[in-house]
Amino acid sequence: MSVYKVEICGVNTAKLPILKEEEKAELFQRIKQGDHEARETYIKGNLRLVLSVIKRFTGNHENVDDLFQIGCIGLIKSIDNFDPTMGVKFSTYAVPMIVGEIRRYLRDNNSIRVSRSLRDTAYKAIHAKEILLKNSSQEPTLQEIADEAGISKEDMVYALDAIQSPLSLYDPVYTDGGDTLYVMDQISDKKNKEDNWVEDLALMDAMDRLGEREHYIIQLRFFEGKTQMEVADEIHISQAQVSRLEKSALKSMKNYLGPHA
Repeated sequence: MSVYKVEICGVNTAKLPILKEEEKAELFQRIKQGDHEARETYIKGNLRLVLSVIKRFTGNHENVDDLFQIGCIGLIKSIDNFDPTMGVKFSTYAVPMIVGEIRRYLRDNNSIRVSRSLRDTAYKAIHAKEILLKNSSQEPTLQEIADEAGISKEDMVYALDAIQSPLSLYDPVYTDGGDTLYVMDQISDKKNKEDNWVEDLALMDAMDRLGEREHYIIQLRFFEGKTQMEVADEIHISQAQVSRLEKSALKSMKNYLGPHA
């Protein structure tokens, strides 16, 4: 799958707009007031985020247009549910939503199908385990989980095994009129791989906002490991100019990434 085609779903990806932070804040205020035009502008201004995400799924041999459309669904859900008062960058909030939407699509279109009844049984078991863990400091046994869920231990083990491969961290486990409980809520990830990836995505987004020459200098210096003198020779300017441009570019990126960069 190639994600470098210029036109995806009729959208010219080479001409996608980039929104400034102040524009995003203003648009979001209008979105909350029901302004549909502001919503469309906000969606178009974040389509680069969808493009960045679908590059992660290049090994699935899926149609890039299909993935882009599914990613846009995740983006729209993110916009509809995002709360700017929480102090979290929109990209940090939106990426897991977009990733989850694409993973659900890939799972549902997987050649290995798992029946709805098996999934329901597995979800009951996962939710039952969560209840037992909240009421006790000890890890519940399989029999205790089966008893809590009201299913046989054999059926429970079979169902959990059936969903093991295609289950997404963003699959809903239980919903009962309140907040949805997701599989990711049941586990911990001490390596923070998703967080690290989001940080990398934000870094690339910050680089995209640089001028062409500054972007190239940062690419050569920090991704290809070249010295300032080697960069100077390659782009035919002095080493002192490279140094100044590099410092300016890094400052711009730091300002974009915020105080925690």
